[in-house]
Amino acid sequence: MNIEDFPLPKKVKDKLRKAGLESFEYIALTPAFILEGLELEGEKVWKTVENNLQTEKNYNFITALEHYKTYRLKIRYFTTGCRGLDGLLGGGIETGAITEFVGEFATGKTQIAHQLAVTVQLPSIKGGLESKSLYLDTEGTFRPERIIQIAEYRGLNPEKTLKNILYARAYTSEQQIHYVKILKDIIEDENIRLVIVDSLVNHFRSEYIGEEVYVRQRNLARHVKDLIYIAEKFNVAVVVTNQVLSVPETYLGMPLKPAGGNVIAHGCAHRVWLRKIDENRIAARLFDSPKNPEKEVLITITENGVLDYGK
Repeated sequence: MNIEDFPLPKKVKDKLRKAGLESFEYIALTPAFILEGLELEGEKVWKTVENNLQTEKNYNFITALEHYKTYRLKIRYFTTGCRGLDGLLGGGIETGAITEFVGEFATGKTQIAHQLAVTVQLPSIKGGLESKSLYLDTEGTFRPERIIQIAEYRGLNPEKTLKNILYARAYTSEQQIHYVKILKDIIEDENIRLVIVDSLVNHFRSEYIGEEVYVRQRNLARHVKDLIYIAEKFNVAVVVTNQVLSVPETYLGMPLKPAGGNVIAHGCAHRVWLRKIDENRIAARLFDSPKNPEKEVLITITENGVLDYGK
């Protein structure tokens, strides 16, 4: 339902559009305190949403069987290009959810992101979805030359492969948030089945410091919710890369942890930790997933892309 159908003053509707809240679904996912913070009569807006929640069929309770038939049976998987990673993730990258690859510098996060932008284009017989991808680059590390190398190895036409990747460079967190909000207008028309954000928290970490951490986490939470909405509403795969934080006070266990805290932890369905063992080997460990057990496989980065180690 579009905001035009809401019984609200024009000035409120204008503010909602400016905030990227152009539909009933987006407003329904926005906490009342955020609407209040936007100074757009938040309580009145939320009351309107609540009234619609009571009448909208999509927000009624359904049985688990209905959920399975109407949603889960539509979920698709596409190959990562590595049998080990595919097995780790229960069949490959899943649509309708966020998959996170986290690790230190030079552990293959961006390499995997490049490869996925190619493998999603593969024909279904080779494990692909025959669709386009969107690559949101926040660190300036996207390289078309790398796409060409991977595409040639996978038997795809390099020029066509590049045309099937929509690219955007985000220089600020606000720009990053904006790009995700406008995705709903192009996903179906462009046949996009994969959205990549490389990396997710880069700008949020650099722009918010000290007492602004609360504001950072709140904005990051809204951004992750937008990504979840895109994944579930349009049944696309969302893949994000993430940085790590050092935890000096840790004496036992892992001295590093993913950046973004619980906001990222609760938003990502499948989380893979990448750890460099030596010059040729990278360990990929699934450490959080709603349906797959914790497991670790070895991968390697070559001129042809990310491959299973020793295969």
